[in-house]
Amino acid sequence: RALSPRPAVAVRCQEGQLVVTVRRDLFGTGRPVRAAELSLGTASCPPLSPNPAQAFVTFVAALHECGSALQVTPDSLIYRTTLFYKPTHSGNPLIVRATPAEVPIECHYPRRSNVSSGAVHPTWAPFRSTVAAEERLRFSLRLMDDEWSRERLSNGFQLGDSLRFQADVTSEGHVPLRLFVDRCVATATPDRSASPRYAFIDLGGCLVDSRAEDTASAFVSPRPRPESLRFLLDAFKFAGDVGNLLYISCHLRVSPAAQAPNPWNKACSFSKASGLWAPLEGTAAICSCCDTGSCPAPG
Repeated sequence: RALSPRPAVAVRCQEGQLVVTVRRDLFGTGRPVRAAELSLGTASCPPLSPNPAQAFVTFVAALHECGSALQVTPDSLIYRTTLFYKPTHSGNPLIVRATPAEVPIECHYPRRSNVSSGAVHPTWAPFRSTVAAEERLRFSLRLMDDEWSRERLSNGFQLGDSLRFQADVTSEGHVPLRLFVDRCVATATPDRSASPRYAFIDLGGCLVDSRAEDTASAFVSPRPRPESLRFLLDAFKFAGDVGNLLYISCHLRVSPAAQAPNPWNKACSFSKASGLWAPLEGTAAICSCCDTGSCPAPG
C-alpha cells in the first residue's frame, strides 16, 4: 500500500500557538480513527470542527492552553503537551480492537536575543527573527523498513532485531544544512528523565551502544544527503522490566553543510575491527572524546 508522504502527526510551532495535524489513518492500517477519539493535552481540547471527507484532523491551541506545561531553561522556553488517542468501545464490550496511544509534543523557542550595544556579528539575529527561521526547520525521526525505502508500519521488534532509524531536517529557503544526533535516551515510560534510562547516543554524537559487546549498532555510511542521518540500534529491553514498551527521545541539531564536522558536530561509531572510534565524516580526532567523556558541549 502506498504511504502518505505526510507524517501521521505533524506539528507547527508558531509564535503564539501550535498547530497539530493528525492523519485519520493514524496507524497506517487503512482504518481511520474518529475525530472524537482524539484530544489535545490534559484539558482534552477537541479538534477543529472536522470535515468527514478530509484525511486529516487539525488542532489549533495557544501555547499555554489545553493543560500544556512550560519548562524554562537557560537557553529555551519549552512548551509540552500530549496528543491522546482514546478509542471508543466496539459493539461488543468484551473485546478491544484498538489500543490507546499518546504522542508527546514539544515546541522549543530560544530565549537568547541580541542585547549587545556593540557591532552585531552577521550570524546573530534578534529573537523574533530567530523564531521565524526555526519555524522553517522541520525535524523528524522515523523507524525505517529493512531497505530504508519507507517508514516501517510496525514498531514491534524481537530481541536480536536491528532498529533502523532515519533522522531528517527539511527547511524553506535556508542555507544547506548537515544534521546530527546529539543524544538519544530510551526509557520504559514517556518521562525521559525516568529511571531506568539508557543513553545509547551521548556526548554530542557518540553512539555509545556500538561500544557494547555483540552489537551491530552504528551510524550508516554514507549519508543519503547532508540533512539526513541513519543509524542502526540492536533491540533491547530493561532487565527486570515486565513491560514491552520502550520510549525513545532524541535531540537533533544542525550545522551549516559547508562547516566540517568537529568535536561539537559529529557522528561517531565504535569499530570493533580496529578497536577505535570512527567518524561518519571528518578526522578520527573528533571522536577521541567518546571514550574519555570529555566531549565539549555543543555550541
